[in-house]
Amino acid sequence: MNEMYNMGLSLHSVGAGAILMAIFMNLFLLISYTDLKKYKRIHSIVLWPITFTVLGFVIFTGTIMMAAKHLDFTFANIIMIIISIVYIVLEVKRVKSLKYLSTTKDHAFNAYKPMARTILQVEFFMMVIISLGMWFL
Repeated sequence: MNEMYNMGLSLHSVGAGAILMAIFMNLFLLISYTDLKKYKRIHSIVLWPITFTVLGFVIFTGTIMMAAKHLDFTFANIIMIIISIVYIVLEVKRVKSLKYLSTTKDHAFNAYKPMARTILQVEFFMMVIISLGMWFL
């Protein structure tokens, strides 16, 4: 039983690292792209599915880990649940605002970039803080 718990913890840690990489990839491509149509396409085909698949993986492994601990709601578990909810809300806000951007207006992407960059930076720092807390506490 202990081996399964340790494996689940390792998988959860790998998923947390994958979320950090997905956020970094989103941020890098947001900064590097200048054409809104190309960014929307790469975001809808690659970035959005990767981000939410990795998030689903982390939430699923976290749920399994909580079940292995007999649904023991510790302070760390509650913080992780809250951060997951905040992360989902921020991602939905960012994706929804991207969805309604007009591709015909030249300044629309430039107006979107600062808001999206701020959201991605907040998500990155949230995940770094909770990951450090998970690995060192």
